[in-house]
Amino acid sequence: MSEFTKASQEDRVYLTRSIISLLESWGIGLSEQVVILALPSEITARNMRRYQTDTPFPDDPDVLERIEHLIGIADALRTTFPRNPQMGPLWMHRRNKHFRRRTPVNLMVEDGLDGVIAVRTHLDCSFAWASSGSTAG
Repeated sequence: MSEFTKASQEDRVYLTRSIISLLESWGIGLSEQVVILALPSEITARNMRRYQTDTPFPDDPDVLERIEHLIGIADALRTTFPRNPQMGPLWMHRRNKHFRRRTPVNLMVEDGLDGVIAVRTHLDCSFAWASSGSTAG
C-alpha cells in the first residue's frame, strides 16, 4: 500500500490539485498533462477537469512515481531560480542542448518517464548523484 493510498481523501485531492496547478503554472496543457502523468488511457483532456475538483489521481505506481519526480523538478527549479519564480516556467519551454535541442516539456511528453527523470536529473544534482549509484567514501 502506497503512502498516497494511506493518506486521507482530502490530502489526496489536495496533492492532485497541487500537481495540476504546478503543471498549469509551467504552461502545460491538459492533453500533455495526461501524457506526462501516465494517466489511464480512458482519461482525456476533457475529463481532466474532475481532478481539479474532488477526484484524486489514481493510486497507480506509474502515476505516483511521476508525481514524485514532478515535485522534485519543482523543488529544483525553486533552488535554481530562487530570486525569480517566473524563470521556472520559462526554463521548461526553452530548448536545451542537453535534451537534443528539445524543451524540457517536450522531453517529458515525448520520452515519458525517462524524459521526466532526465529533466529532474539535469536540474537536481543530488538526485542525479543518488540515482547514479555513487557512494561516499
